[in-house]
Amino acid sequence: MNYVPGDLRDQLAHVGYDVVQAGLVCGSGGNLSARMPDDDAIWVTASGAWLDRLSRATFAPVRITDGELATVGALPPPRIEPTSELALHLALYRARPDVNAVVHLHPQTALLLDALGEHIRIVTTDHAFYLRRVSTVPFRLPGTTELAAMTAAMAADGTDCLVLSQHGCVVMGDSVELAHKRARNLEEAASLTYKALAAGRLENLRDCPEEFLNRLSGSAAVTV
Repeated sequence: MNYVPGDLRDQLAHVGYDVVQAGLVCGSGGNLSARMPDDDAIWVTASGAWLDRLSRATFAPVRITDGELATVGALPPPRIEPTSELALHLALYRARPDVNAVVHLHPQTALLLDALGEHIRIVTTDHAFYLRRVSTVPFRLPGTTELAAMTAAMAADGTDCLVLSQHGCVVMGDSVELAHKRARNLEEAASLTYKALAAGRLENLRDCPEEFLNRLSGSAAVTV
């Protein structure tokens, strides 16, 4: 396994600090993970870990196939309890071999729109490029295999951004950086949607032009 321990954990720690500062989650309310290169394992945040205080010691190595703690190099598995949402992370990696990072947060505006029965609009070209589409997973108890299975089933078609009703969101990417960008763009899109709703102009809010969406569907050369 060509892997330098700590690289992915440092990237995830940066994401954790940023999303707390941005107000996308409070303290230990979310969890993060990344797939180890060329291995059947992930790094995932420990149970109760504060996302703005992450270090290499606050990640557990877990095998994707069976959910057991994994051995990294010659080191024995650390005695770290993974997040209570481990089943959610593992189900997504099993359903999506293209996914290398999963970010689960509790963004306030996205959740407020869900509670109001409104979906997030794809307003800008950035939203279209990074989010493509946003699906909503019906409420299931957090931390359950039922929530994990339902979310993975809805992500299996390539959807990378899902709102977990009355709970939070989960975004995925082929890198930690891409998942991070998607998390930020999801809440920005939610914020614009809510502002239009508060102004009584939601029906006038225009979605991203079809011309750009068609370019995204038909060409990999579009960059934002």
